[in-house]
Amino acid sequence: MTTNASHKPLTIEVTDKAAKTLRRIATKEGYLDDFALRVGVKGGGCSGLLYVLAIEEDRPNESDRVIDDNDIKVFIDKKSYVFLAGTQLDFSDGLNGKGFVFENPNANRSCGCGNSFGV
Repeated sequence: MTTNASHKPLTIEVTDKAAKTLRRIATKEGYLDDFALRVGVKGGGCSGLLYVLAIEEDRPNESDRVIDDNDIKVFIDKKSYVFLAGTQLDFSDGLNGKGFVFENPNANRSCGCGNSFGV
């Protein structure tokens, strides 16, 4: 898929590092190959919206958008998708902390911890 500066990709990208970490966590939680990542947003945090992540069974809700990237199924509810389209999900284990990192082109501001954002 090609994009230019005026258009963001209408998907969620899962980096190799994030995919590997998700598979490891899913296995640890008892999921074999039949799992998906639920990504969403909810009100709260110091910037207005909080990111939500959960590993769950591969059973999307009827209204979910389903994206498959890097062999990870991602479920996103329609309301959250508006805020997350074009986001890259990565995993960081550097000196500044360990965890999933969202590179969200829709965020106009974010907090220092990276867990919340505003549009």
